[in-house]
Amino acid sequence: MMNTDLKLPAGKTMTIEDVKQLLERYQMALKKTGEQLGWAYEQAAFPYTVREHESILYLQGDGRLYKGMAISVRTAGEETFIDIALPPGATHGDKGKANEFSKWLAKTLGGELHLFSGRTMAFGSA
Repeated sequence: MMNTDLKLPAGKTMTIEDVKQLLERYQMALKKTGEQLGWAYEQAAFPYTVREHESILYLQGDGRLYKGMAISVRTAGEETFIDIALPPGATHGDKGKANEFSKWLAKTLGGELHLFSGRTMAFGSA
């Protein structure tokens, strides 16, 4: 399983419900982009169905180019992390979509993003 995580800025906390709301905000932004472009960009940019089970968001892909991913929140001491995991069999498309969403989250929330590649990107607080 491949993972990426966003370590939130010190003192910032998050729940899975907060992440769910951010995911909805992300989808709305994609929808608005599609309206401006005049085509169904949202479906191409976010080809997933979201469901929640035991405090984990599962994004089920369309089955062809996208298999899915899982998003969860964890705390370690005083630190809060948002984890995005790709299951075995995930496609390059899933990895790309996970990278796009994790970078959007990091820009929105600030913090330190640890990418699948092992690289780290730091973002200032929003």
